[in-house]
Amino acid sequence: MNTLVPLALALPALLMAGAAAGFAGGLFGIGGGFVVVPALMFLLPMLGVAPDHIAHVAVGTSLATIIFTSIRSTSSHARRGSVDFDLLKGWAVWVVLGTAIGTVFADLVSGALLAVIFGTGVLAFAVYFLLPARQGEPLFAALPSGLPRVGIASALGAFSTLLGIGGGTLTTLTMTVCGTPIHRAIGTAAGMGAVIAIPATIGFVLIGLGESGLGWGALGYVHLPAAVVLIATSVAFAPLGVAAAHMLSPAILRRVFGLYLTFIGVLMIAKF
Repeated sequence: MNTLVPLALALPALLMAGAAAGFAGGLFGIGGGFVVVPALMFLLPMLGVAPDHIAHVAVGTSLATIIFTSIRSTSSHARRGSVDFDLLKGWAVWVVLGTAIGTVFADLVSGALLAVIFGTGVLAFAVYFLLPARQGEPLFAALPSGLPRVGIASALGAFSTLLGIGGGTLTTLTMTVCGTPIHRAIGTAAGMGAVIAIPATIGFVLIGLGESGLGWGALGYVHLPAAVVLIATSVAFAPLGVAAAHMLSPAILRRVFGLYLTFIGVLMIAKF
């Protein structure tokens, strides 16, 4: 029973983080990793995870929750006709290849470096959405094809795996700079989450097997009890975020997204 006490103490925060992740996932087309990873960074020590493993377990657990949040968000966006399933099919193979590369690299870097990569990457994305000169102005006329698509899709999978996110931010960013309306970009990005999270979660389980200090209930670098709690509320709140996204104008949605990314990026870099 003693092993359940830390989880009970962390339960309210995990439930709130799951709800926030689900709402953000529906609102921005992300898997919720930008909410879940920072929350887990603070909560995992309570669950017996050793300091050296906190970042890896946070990323791995986040990826596990994204599978369910993304599927829920995608179904809600699809009912509004804002998911490009042809793009998901065309990019899937290369995205999965990228997740394999990202998983291998994650196994080689320290937890502190992983957290800094996360925070720096988030701030870089925030700049694009907050620069007034770029609001609503695409950089390219259409999405890439051929070798450029292979490179971008693979990089999307690799970087998303390192950050513990579903690739929603990167997908939304890629599609909007290529002229896709932001609501359609967000809906499609939600679907990309599951494409990335399923193989990435398997990878984090495998590279974490045999490690000590991962806490009770961990399977590799995925903390199963925490993941179950997070999934419960994230799935419930995802449709609310979808509804909110379709009520906001594209300009407001972009600015809210940029501010959200700035807050999370600063928070993660300050912690480490």
